[in-house]
Amino acid sequence: MFENPTAIGSSHSPHLRKPAAKSVSSDLGEMKGSNSPMHTTAIMPSPTFLWRFKVIWFLIWAFSCCKIGWDSVMRMSADLRDLFLYEAFLYYNPLLLVTMMVWLWGVCLWVFSQSTINYAKIFDLDQNHLTHREIWKCSIWMTVIVPTSMTAYLYLYSHGEVALAASQPVILYVAVALVLIFPFDIFYFSSRYFLLRTLWRIAFPLQPISFPDFFLADILTSMAKVFSDLERSVCRMVHRQVATIAWFEADSVCGSHSVAIPLVLVIPYIWRLLQCLRQYKDTKEKPTLFNALKYSTAVPVIFLSALKYHVSPDRWTYVYRRLWLFSSLVNSLYSFYWDVTRDWDLSVFTRIFKFNKPSLCSNLLYGRQWVYFWVIGSNLVLRCTWTYKLSAHLRHNYLTVFTIAALEMLRRFQWIFFRVENEWNKITKSGFQIPMADIPREEEKLLGSTNHNV
Repeated sequence: MFENPTAIGSSHSPHLRKPAAKSVSSDLGEMKGSNSPMHTTAIMPSPTFLWRFKVIWFLIWAFSCCKIGWDSVMRMSADLRDLFLYEAFLYYNPLLLVTMMVWLWGVCLWVFSQSTINYAKIFDLDQNHLTHREIWKCSIWMTVIVPTSMTAYLYLYSHGEVALAASQPVILYVAVALVLIFPFDIFYFSSRYFLLRTLWRIAFPLQPISFPDFFLADILTSMAKVFSDLERSVCRMVHRQVATIAWFEADSVCGSHSVAIPLVLVIPYIWRLLQCLRQYKDTKEKPTLFNALKYSTAVPVIFLSALKYHVSPDRWTYVYRRLWLFSSLVNSLYSFYWDVTRDWDLSVFTRIFKFNKPSLCSNLLYGRQWVYFWVIGSNLVLRCTWTYKLSAHLRHNYLTVFTIAALEMLRRFQWIFFRVENEWNKITKSGFQIPMADIPREEEKLLGSTNHNV
């Protein structure tokens, strides 16, 4: 009844076993071939192709935004066009400047990663801190989202959809705030928490001041314009004045003569002043008092400028304007002196960015005296022009103010390089030394880090 399987196999082996073996071997060969590196390379596009594809799409997006925005502005009447652009610029100028600073911070981290400066040690960062690549990812998203929202605002308003247009900046601001305070472990939670904690320590300097605390506070002084425009934008959103021209009235609650403007402009300088006083309390070092005096010189510049809208024209011209010019000169020269001699320690030319591997940056920067002459000269000029932005009575020319604010970002960008290297020199001179072999390379840290989710 039961046949011997061995006998069956042996009796049919000349005809049945060989074709079966051939079929199995061919299937295995196809499976191996499908997983081979050559086959995968043939299917997956090359990184160069992907990069070019992204660049093309980015250019198409940029051209579309420019075209739609220009056509939308040209649809409006000439007498309302400038006022409308002023308002649109007010809402989106702060986030555009923040986006620019994020891009520049990514460049700073890239340069630090190529040099001998261990910025993670300086800023007391853990192994999961954001790299320059991750910073650039955030800046790319910001670069796309902010102008897209602005283009939608221009298009909807010019086509009569005022309510929808008014919702665009509101949605954008709410989305940015929610991303920053989102309490779950996504969107770089540890880095967002570090930023918010540092901002809290800056606003309330109740603990000893660390290097990240006053470093970020210094950057915030360069973003005083961002704080001022944020206040005016939020004020209009709260009073439902978005996509209207009622806000342009100088005496309105959110107008250009509002007392809130100088109050918000001075906040970053007050924060930095309080930090210096706290440092003096902890260390008893007299230079911290002179540093506090430097930040206090910005207060007369801001409030004397705001007096133009609250005193008679003759009194402003013959009294307060002269005081404003004098205080501006004192603030600019004092800040310039402190940058060069204290923050950078460039009283004698020192090295800058000793790179681990020869590169274009190292050839251009290392040991070149023209770098120091350029930084010192440009810092002096931009310190003086920065006074223009701090002055409330000069803020009506929004394109000029935006240009000066962007130049201040660039000044702060080059300030960061020298300030961080000076701090690293102090650490190494104090006896702390990390062998370069122990400093993880950027690529190795990226491969080993899996805690960040996008």
